[in-house]
Amino acid sequence: MATRGAAAELPGSRKPPQRAGFVELLFDVVLVFALTRLSDRLVEQLTWHGFYSAMVLALAIWWLWYRMAWTTNRYDPTRPMIQVMVIVTMLGALLMAAALPRAFEAYAAVFAGVYVAVQVSRHLWLVLFGGDGYARGVSIRIVFWACISAVPWLIGIFVADGPRLAWWTVAVLVDYAAGLLDFPTPWLGRAGLRRQPIAEEHLTERYRQVLIIAFGETILTSGIQISPYGFQRERTAALLVAFLITVLLWQIYYYRAGELLPAAIASSRAPAYVGELASYAHLIMVIGVAVSAVGDRLIITEPVGEATSSRIMVILGGPALFLGGRAMLDYAAFSRVSWSRPIGLVLLVVLVPAVHVLPPLLVALAAALVLAGVAIANVISWRLYPRAMAPPSDVPGRR
Repeated sequence: MATRGAAAELPGSRKPPQRAGFVELLFDVVLVFALTRLSDRLVEQLTWHGFYSAMVLALAIWWLWYRMAWTTNRYDPTRPMIQVMVIVTMLGALLMAAALPRAFEAYAAVFAGVYVAVQVSRHLWLVLFGGDGYARGVSIRIVFWACISAVPWLIGIFVADGPRLAWWTVAVLVDYAAGLLDFPTPWLGRAGLRRQPIAEEHLTERYRQVLIIAFGETILTSGIQISPYGFQRERTAALLVAFLITVLLWQIYYYRAGELLPAAIASSRAPAYVGELASYAHLIMVIGVAVSAVGDRLIITEPVGEATSSRIMVILGGPALFLGGRAMLDYAAFSRVSWSRPIGLVLLVVLVPAVHVLPPLLVALAAALVLAGVAIANVISWRLYPRAMAPPSDVPGRR
């Protein structure tokens, strides 16, 4: 069983990083800007191609943040060499976020070039200054895979928009496949990260922080969006519905798996595996919140306009993605999924063909009612049938 004491044995760390460092929290501020830029891109390109291209960009930004979160979990984030690395990565993320609205057009070289430079250089930095032999071995493996994914990233710079999306899709798949496979490298084997102890308090704080940032971005977007219109009746109603959706998503997250996640990780026989599973759950939830923020902008801008298919997919799709990620978090913490998640997801899907005759404001209200039902069912279920923590106990394929 992993305990908090085990975190003190993390490779390359001089003390257990149980709390996020101030420089990490500063890095998260850049993520707010990135989410805002992604929302801008989706609003301008509300098509299936726009959704898919935004997803590829979001996965790249998340991978940058995610690998940094795990790096600072392995190392002491108060060390100057780690802080320098975080600050340089933060600058790279800022440049990538600024390029997001035109990343597949005029700013392709900025987005992909900075991504490759940051991914390769920060792990080379860890190879040079990153502690013991095991820690350097992990960084060497990650550099190897960063160099492989760099090839399609850089090729994408020099081709047209369509092929660029294909090449960058391959690059993202390489990055995520490397992580899922534990960075297997010729002559070195896998990194073995899933067998290592982790600082569960630090890691879960990072996950919570990024989700709170996503929630904050939706509120920020709603407030900015309504400001030019004043407090017109329909738009004020839309603001209230948007705020209600955000609060319900927060409540569904925090109660109870979000609250108990650190203990769930610590009680598992494979804490790094549970932490990794939780990371992908948070990725899906963050994407869901970001899509929901786009829906908030749409209902505030045109609360009684036409509910086109693309608008309906955004307004209902954001909460649906969030419930899918929340179900995965249930599994990570308890090895089971509350029935309210899939039922809410099915209801949102059923609503898609049924709400075409409604204005966007009422579509959003329907989504809010489904989320309210999930939140209420969650509370009642926990009061009547409290669950014991039973996180997945081992890495798939291991004996």
